[in-house]
Amino acid sequence: MTHPSATRPAPGGAIEPGAAVGGVIETDVSARLDRLPWGRFHTLVVLALGITWVLDGLEVTLAGALAGALKASPTLQFSNAEIGLATSSYLAGAVLGAVGFGWLTDRLGRKKLFFITLAVYLAATAATGLSWSLWSFCLFRFLTGAGIGGEYTAINSTIQELIPARARGWTDLVINGSFWLGAVLGAGTSLVVLDPALFGPDLGWRVAFGLGAFLGLVILFLRTWIPESPRWLMTHGRHEEAEALVAGIEARFRAEGHALTDGPFPKARLRQRSHTPLAEVFAALKAYRQRAWVGLALMSAQAFFYNAIFFTYALILIDFYQVPADGVGWYILPFAAGNFFGPVLLGRLFDTLGRKPMIAATYGMSGVLLALSGWAFQQEIVTATTLTLCWMAVFFFASAAASSAYLTVSEVFPLEIRALAIALFYAVGTSVGAAGPALFGVLIEGHSRNAIFGGYLLASVLMIAAGIVAGIWGVAAERKSLEDVAKPLAAET
Repeated sequence: MTHPSATRPAPGGAIEPGAAVGGVIETDVSARLDRLPWGRFHTLVVLALGITWVLDGLEVTLAGALAGALKASPTLQFSNAEIGLATSSYLAGAVLGAVGFGWLTDRLGRKKLFFITLAVYLAATAATGLSWSLWSFCLFRFLTGAGIGGEYTAINSTIQELIPARARGWTDLVINGSFWLGAVLGAGTSLVVLDPALFGPDLGWRVAFGLGAFLGLVILFLRTWIPESPRWLMTHGRHEEAEALVAGIEARFRAEGHALTDGPFPKARLRQRSHTPLAEVFAALKAYRQRAWVGLALMSAQAFFYNAIFFTYALILIDFYQVPADGVGWYILPFAAGNFFGPVLLGRLFDTLGRKPMIAATYGMSGVLLALSGWAFQQEIVTATTLTLCWMAVFFFASAAASSAYLTVSEVFPLEIRALAIALFYAVGTSVGAAGPALFGVLIEGHSRNAIFGGYLLASVLMIAAGIVAGIWGVAAERKSLEDVAKPLAAET
């Protein structure tokens, strides 16, 4: 339960900046959320919010699988370098969207922002299908990325705050891994829309982007059932709403036949305020600088690794193995399957063996296997099919590794700056990763296997180094309450 007490004055007797009239409260909201068994409520949260990664997977896969169609389009006639530029535009939008919407998510609330960001995505991806030139395509891809970047921050923070601690690692990895269900959907869509018997050369790719807008409308409907994060409410002067929400969730569980313990539960003392001043946000990031460096290493390495390879995979198949543009989807399907099953099968180990050993292991394996696969490509001893099998092995581990990067940055910082922290590390990591598609687009344009192998080795070294950093300086956050991993800034002793 939640109990208000006296307001804590700042030195000199004035209320601290950002403080609300409610003062200090004692609350057991977090402990009650963490003790819940898995129920239909959690499944709904995963479906309605986790589908963000399905959308991102759809967008990324379409951008790759439609590369041939964009080059052949009578209207666009893109070169490989222009496709790389369009991809980098999407990533640049994701960076700016994550930072802007991330700050608003911490300031205005999780629920409000995950509706706004989805609306931005929906409108922009629909507009992409109406593009008439390079600049219009890049602009709409930039706005689509902004919506997806904002989604990452609003959704990751919400999921972390609603899922019980004992299942947080596996759930987060599986949700991030669902990106690849979107990849499967995108690959399957490309096989249909690029069939010349069904769509003309300048129509199929437009229909494909329209699919994303349709899915966005469905998701808007699903999200109407998701509540605001009680953890966010209790630190923003709205503890009565937080209490009512948790009581309602508990009543739902009991109505479904779950037996819930009645407590007493550990309580936290929190100073109530409407928002966290930016000066305090940056002071907190400085105080957690070791965690910040770990998060930066993980996010940057996986972003470059994924963006460099996956965004240009279709170009490798088309230019080096003469795979027809309308057949690229067949190669992406098994590739996506390996990526999806990695987090699903390895995710439990992040909650049992622990975060640090599993992050180090998955990052290290990804780097080593990529180097070996790149060497096989350079030596011309793999076909399009066997190269795809190699990628399946590489990304079985890399997908779990990349998902663990998002898990790390979303659970090791205080509640009040969680969304902004996710945004900042996503933005910096993606900025590094944005260079990948442009770089590999140029390398592929030069048709030099040696040069491309050099790019693969760079990605391998980044992954291995990030794994070592996490293994030494990472945080053992498995099965711990978020408040135990990082004390809220508003906490009172």
